[in-house]
Amino acid sequence: MARIPQRELRNDVSEVLRRAERGERLTITVDGRAVAELGPLTDPRVAASPATLTRILADAPVDFTWAEDLERMRDEDRGDALDVWQS
Repeated sequence: MARIPQRELRNDVSEVLRRAERGERLTITVDGRAVAELGPLTDPRVAASPATLTRILADAPVDFTWAEDLERMRDEDRGDALDVWQS
């Protein structure tokens, strides 16, 4: 990862951002100390791997009332639809 001093970032921010846009990851330094990283954003539309999804779901708390809530909402929606046709 390339290192650039804060001064270079300040003086040539457009070029530094172009580098990041092209995929380069940069470490920003102040007085020689690394203080930040700059790089391209990840595409939120990229699907996670099955292993990643498994890990995320394994750590997620289980909501035992979710099915009941869903059924209640579905019944409420059905009731509204029936009322429209019966009027």
